[in-house]
Amino acid sequence: MSASDNKKIPKRIANTIISSLKGGVVPRIGLPFVTVGRKNEIDALLRDVDIIADGGASFRFIVGKYGSGKSFLLQTIRNYVMDKGFVVVDADLSPERRLYGNKGQGLSTYKELIQNMSTKTRPEGGALNLILDKWIGNIQNQVVADGIMIDNPLFEGVVEQRIFGEISSMNELVHGFDFAKLLTMYFRSYMDGDEETKSKVIKWLRGEYATKSEAKSELGVNIIITDDDWYEYIKLFASFLKKAGYSGMMVMIDELVNIYKIPNSIARQYNYEKILTMYNDTMQGKAKNLGFIMSGTPQCIEDTRRGIYSYEALRSRLQEGKFSKDGCRDMLGPVIRLEPLTSEEMLVLCGKLSNIHSQLYGYEEKITDEDIYYFIKIEFGRIGADSHITPREVIRDFIEILNILYQKNELTIKDLLGSDEFVYAKNEIETNADKFVVDSPDLARKDDMFAEFEI
Repeated sequence: MSASDNKKIPKRIANTIISSLKGGVVPRIGLPFVTVGRKNEIDALLRDVDIIADGGASFRFIVGKYGSGKSFLLQTIRNYVMDKGFVVVDADLSPERRLYGNKGQGLSTYKELIQNMSTKTRPEGGALNLILDKWIGNIQNQVVADGIMIDNPLFEGVVEQRIFGEISSMNELVHGFDFAKLLTMYFRSYMDGDEETKSKVIKWLRGEYATKSEAKSELGVNIIITDDDWYEYIKLFASFLKKAGYSGMMVMIDELVNIYKIPNSIARQYNYEKILTMYNDTMQGKAKNLGFIMSGTPQCIEDTRRGIYSYEALRSRLQEGKFSKDGCRDMLGPVIRLEPLTSEEMLVLCGKLSNIHSQLYGYEEKITDEDIYYFIKIEFGRIGADSHITPREVIRDFIEILNILYQKNELTIKDLLGSDEFVYAKNEIETNADKFVVDSPDLARKDDMFAEFEI
């Protein structure tokens, strides 16, 4: 096993990694311990980060089959941009959460995004209060640094003046005046120790007021966030977060397939129109310090009857040109198609999982490099594996093997792989052995592969 895989991993993180991957979901923590491959895709997305931090905007679609690693890539980028000082909001679309709906579905997506607002110090979400308090604290520290102490009668007035100065420029944005008014209200309640008013402002910013009259009676503002305009508030948040000292805002939306599944064609078109608005804003410079990454299956993007490409304005902007093909994709375009992980990369990943599993359950690793090679050769030797096998399937099978071998110490990996369940693959392996890049059972290049594919 590579020396890089012998890092001591906290049991909490090891348990999250193994449990999540066995359950077919992506862990929110510990991703650096299991990240392999995807170098081109990651590099392409990370180029956007500097653009956003410099005041620009970006919009990307990640396209891949179920289990191909879309969510894993999103989480990897999520962790990276938080380390770079970004605020990240993320949501999975569902029948109740869309980009547009006349029954609160668009607003539900906004609520989920704000609820999941995360920073480096609050990666699990729910960071809105922390961000606002930190913003006020930073301005107070600037005033103190300028020589006006907290006990000075002028202190609060100077802080408030600087607050006004920072947010006054937001008035030119749609709904910017009301947004700035709410931020001012939060500041005053912060200074007065008025927790009730602070909570009401947070409630408003989260989109939780159902009627204008309720917001008017509690906060004195005659406006609420709705299905129609929630995206405008995302742009306002991006502008505010930059002023508050963050690098920018990244919005991650998964499961676009739930728009594809909307039975009503007019409702689908409204959702695609919302995507077009967001896309045009980022491409034309109307949005600043804001990045979007949306992910979905090839079908929900490319289907010209129900998918995103059924909306001609989007299809003409997103469809690949004549020169892109498998192994030679344009990673600078708006659509990033996930290439399958190679057998070598999966070999490296299984080696990492074996090491993490042994640390989690406190046993000496007994699966050898040759065992992992044999497992990968069988997995990739299945009929149709070239086009249908996904990392999720391979990972789930391998963790199941690790679990069984841990519980049945007398078994070996070859006992399991030699069982009847794997007979169907054996003849195919023999006839397709030349498809495997890793073709030496002694795996002399294993350490080199770790160095090459570890991100």
